[in-house]
Amino acid sequence: MAHLSQNRRQALQTLGLGASAALLNTTASGMSVSKKSNPAFKYSLNMSTIRGQKLGFIKEIQTAAAAGFTSVEIWLDTFQVFLQNAGSTNEARRIIAGLGVTVENAIGFAPWIVDDEQTRKEALLQLERQMNLLAEMGCHRIAAPPAGATGLPTISLDKITERYRAVLEIGKRTGVKPILEMWGGSHNLKKISDVLYVAAASEHKDASILLDSFHIYKGGSSLNSLPLVGKNAIEVFHINDYPAGIAPEKISEPDRVYPGDGVAPLKQILQIIKNPERPTVLSLEVFNESYYKQDALQVAKMGLAKMKAITQGI
Repeated sequence: MAHLSQNRRQALQTLGLGASAALLNTTASGMSVSKKSNPAFKYSLNMSTIRGQKLGFIKEIQTAAAAGFTSVEIWLDTFQVFLQNAGSTNEARRIIAGLGVTVENAIGFAPWIVDDEQTRKEALLQLERQMNLLAEMGCHRIAAPPAGATGLPTISLDKITERYRAVLEIGKRTGVKPILEMWGGSHNLKKISDVLYVAAASEHKDASILLDSFHIYKGGSSLNSLPLVGKNAIEVFHINDYPAGIAPEKISEPDRVYPGDGVAPLKQILQIIKNPERPTVLSLEVFNESYYKQDALQVAKMGLAKMKAITQGI
């Protein structure tokens, strides 16, 4: 435990905040952050939330650790820049472990779903390379969104199922599970019913679904569909909120706000996805331009406090 505390202090010093270690227990607004996490949930920071500060891969992880997160979701492009600048998967694994952080998932955009056969083949090769790197680094999940196929025409769910099954087989070989991600702004995998069908029809033991409170609203899914997914199919859930008065067809990614600062039915969602058998990873994913203008550590700390507040009593 002393070793872990030392690494967190070192993270603060690297960020130029060594003298402010006491901030780990308070948010920028004075909101208290409990050291005890709700056992039903693991709190994770998706690096989208501090992406605009352009900290770089290692500093992003250090910031999450300094804020009190023990789980993160990384973005593959930032990780690739780290590797291109003489970093290694072993170095990343060592630093991450030293900070007491687990990389729960990786965000990437390989177009595995598209109709173009050559593009799809290249995407599968890309995914296999990425999955091997992630396995070496210690991350065992990767998002599989409908990247490259967000517009018309729609692709039949049976074709998507075949393509997702191929990605699942790569995951089986590499030890990195691809999570089928729903995008409410897409014409493909737009609704809970879409990803539910594909995951079930794949008939694969590793099939799982990545949902998001923003995308549930954006895509027009009813919460009545959510219990049908099944708790074991949701290992990671992207949590965020959105303001009142913006129609689903008008709302966009930068409109996302901290959990509890909007009108999303988060309490109801969390009650549904709560799994008594294992903690669900709640990952804070926002793209708010106003947050990007703030200190990254304070944004991460505020996000964690808001997540703990919204899960209180669930």
